[in-house]
Parts: sequence; C-alpha cells; structure tokens
Amino acid sequence: MDKLIVTLNNWVWSWPLVGLCLIAALYFSIGTRFVQLRHFGEMIRLLFRKSGAANGGVSSFQAFAMALSGRVGTGNIVGVAMAIGFGGPGAIVWMWIIAFFGAGTAYAEAALAQIYKQRHGNQLRGGPAYYIERGLGCRWLAILFAAAMLLSTALFLPPVHSNSIAASISATFHIAPWLIGCGVALLIALIVIGGVKRIAHVAEVVTPFMAIAYVLLSFVVLAVNYQAVPEAFRLMIASAFGVVPALGGIMGSAIAWGVKRGIYSNEAGQGTAPVVAAAAEVEHPVQQGLVQAFSVYVDTLLVCSATALMLLATQCYNVIDPATGGYIVQSPAADLGQPGVGYTIAALGSLLGANWGGIVISVTLFFFAFTTIMAYYYYAETSLIYLFSKVREKRVERARRRSLSSAAETAEAVNREEESFGDDRRERVAVWCLRALFLAAVVTGSLKEASVIWSLGDMGVGIMAWINIIVILLLSPKAIKALRDYERQQRAGKNPVFHPSDLGIENADFWE
Repeated sequence: MDKLIVTLNNWVWSWPLVGLCLIAALYFSIGTRFVQLRHFGEMIRLLFRKSGAANGGVSSFQAFAMALSGRVGTGNIVGVAMAIGFGGPGAIVWMWIIAFFGAGTAYAEAALAQIYKQRHGNQLRGGPAYYIERGLGCRWLAILFAAAMLLSTALFLPPVHSNSIAASISATFHIAPWLIGCGVALLIALIVIGGVKRIAHVAEVVTPFMAIAYVLLSFVVLAVNYQAVPEAFRLMIASAFGVVPALGGIMGSAIAWGVKRGIYSNEAGQGTAPVVAAAAEVEHPVQQGLVQAFSVYVDTLLVCSATALMLLATQCYNVIDPATGGYIVQSPAADLGQPGVGYTIAALGSLLGANWGGIVISVTLFFFAFTTIMAYYYYAETSLIYLFSKVREKRVERARRRSLSSAAETAEAVNREEESFGDDRRERVAVWCLRALFLAAVVTGSLKEASVIWSLGDMGVGIMAWINIIVILLLSPKAIKALRDYERQQRAGKNPVFHPSDLGIENADFWE
C-alpha cells in the first residue's frame, strides 16, 4: 500500500503538472501584460493600506501575512538545500524565474477568489471551491476540490510539520517529542478557537517577524563572507544554463529541481492562498490579487534566496550526480549523504558555532512549520464550511418540498434555514469536531515520522493544483477583465470600485 501511495503521488506531481504550472504562469503573465512587474509599486502601496477589516473581513496586510505563513515553511530551509544538492546552484535561478512568472498566476487566483467570495455570518469566505461553483457552474468539481483540501490540510499535512518541529527541537534541546507535540497542539488550539480574526492577528505579527529575522541573520552571514557573494551569484547564473563545465551535465536536474521546488514553495496555482485572499476586505478584487502576487516574491526571491546565498557563500553544500549517486561538488563543510537541513545548520554554524547554528535553525523551523500548520487549519475550516453549505442547501430544498400548504409557510421555512447560514448549531459542532481531529493529527505527527502521510498530503495538494490551474485558465477572462477595469478607473483618477454586472460577470453576489 505504501508503495502504491508513493507511486500515485509521483504520477500526480509528474512533469505534466509542472508543465501545466509553467503554461499557466506564462499565460497569465502575458495576458495581464506582466502585471507583476508593471504594478510592483502598487503592490507595496496596497500592502500597507488601511481597509475596512471591521466589516467582517481582514486587512490586506493580514491576508498577505496569512498567505505568507502558508507559503513560507520548512521548504524554504530544507527544500532549498535539496534543490542545490540535487540540481546544483543553478536550480535557484530557475526558482527565481518560476517566482516571477508564478506571481501572475497568484494574481489571477486571488482576484477570482475575491470576485466570487461570500459572506458567512460575520466573516468572508471564498477560494477555489467557491469560484469553481459560481464561476464555472460545476458544483461536483467544487465539492471534489473542497474534499481534497479538507483531507490534505486537516489530516495529512499537519503531522508532517509537527514531526519536523518535534524532531528538530528534541534533537537540540533533548525534550521528549510527545511533550513538544502536545505543546504545539496547545498553542494551535489557543489560536484557532479565536477564528479567522485571531489567526490573522497572530499571522500579521509572527510571520513578518520570522521572515525578517531569518533574512537579517542570513545578511550577517553574507556580510562576514562578503568576498564570496559575487562568486555565488555568478555560479548560480552560469550553472543554471550549463556554462559551468562540472555542472553542465546536470542542467536538466537544475531545471527540474528549480521548477518543482519553486512551485511547491510559492504555492502559486495550488489553490491554497486564494482561500486567505478571499477573507480580505477590499474595494476591488484586483487589490488583493496584487498583494498576493507580492507574497510570492517575498517567499522565493527573499526567504529562499537568503538560504541559497548562505549555503553558496559559505560553501556548505554538496552536489550529487543523479545518474551515479556520486558527488560532483563536495565540500568539507557540508554533511555527507542526503542533502537537507544539515547544510543550513553548517552555514549558520560558520558564524555562530555548530551548537548555536543548530539552535537557531531549530527555532526557525519551529516558527516556519508552526505558522504553516496555522494556515492549514484555516484552509481546512473554509473547506468544511463550504461542504457544510451544500448540506444546508439540501435542507433548504427539503424545506421547500415539505411546506406545501401555503406560499407563506414555504417562505417561512426556507427563510428559517437560510438565515441560519453562518450561525448554525450543527455547523458549529462540525467545526469543533474538525478542531479536535486537527489537534489530534498535530500530536500524532510528533510521535513518529509519517512518510506515507506526507505522500498522501502531497497527492491531495497535487490534485488541488491540477483542478485549480485548469479552472483559473478557464476563468481567466474574468480576472483579466477585472484588471482592465481597475486600471481604467485608476487612469480616470478614481478610487477603483468593483461592479461585476458592468463587466458581464455573473454570480458575484457579494459585490452587488
């Protein structure tokens, strides 16, 4: 069974999916006339702009921080080391390329999430399941997507990240893994029981702090090794295109690892970030689309690059030949064997000493993995809310069929069900059950490594990516129309507002 799951996961994350991600990234970049470049200044302005979060949504910055907490994770440390170890320094350049073009995809999916978001009680909800149903009119596919996201982000992926936290802290501070798991679960519980508002408040404080602190620390390492930094850049660029003789034979691996790790790290097109984007209170969908495009830059061009430059400047990396398994590049400062977090520990250890390098990486991994778990919960809860809304719709339909005596009684029965949306006792019970299962998954993950669960989670994310990318390509005219509308109003000197009926966009009820 284990081999079957791994095989299926490899099929899902094969080159066709990578190719689809690349096609979408190029399409949205060209279709929006490189919105990620033309509106870079606007991204920064919108990020710190005050918005009407008091109306039930979160601010643009909070939505940015929540999405970034999902994008920035252990992959920014471990994944980058693996990309260099198996693809050479050139893999990082391909990660940059993917980030630049992927920002166009991130814009599109976030803008669509905003267009088709809905009010749920005193909160805003949205994401791929919502725009699949309301934009494409394909309810069964929306339910499939929501189910895949619920299973992946509630049960399969949290244990993997809690295991990373437990293994790292246990090895460094010699604390029993089960105690660490219980502690992480308790902290997560204190956050998630406060709903999206508390998650947003924690994210806007913790996520920028952890990213900035890590990048600043990397700058210190680079400052100490400043003479090696120009050579690190030259090596990355030259090996990306096969110019370095020793690494020319693995140019294909550089592209493969750079593209795959880039897509996995920045999450553009996977359908997770739009769930958070929909929660933002903005005047126009394009505003949150631009903010989410910027989060891709922060994840890859800033945090991933910080790790990569540290490894290259301190020469704490090896490059393994994928054909023979031998070393193409071998450094005495890097651990032998499987590339991974040991490279980053060694790079920091060159400045802080081996013990402190391990401590800093353990603390960093804790924050990176913890905020990712926090983001997973919000994705899972939104998926559950969507699925529960389908149950509610069936109850409404049954109410219509039961109330045959008079039109007034029918309307009363239907209204009674519809008014419970967002304030339904059965729904609240389902959410509390989800929280219990989620926390149990976090604790379970700390007890043992769950490689098969990781494959299941990866497979679920891959299925989501297949569905989401095809859907946003089909809905692309709406995302591009919204951008043209935003730019037209800006040129006219107006503060852009969104009226979907003026653009021929239907079922965007929130905006009407």
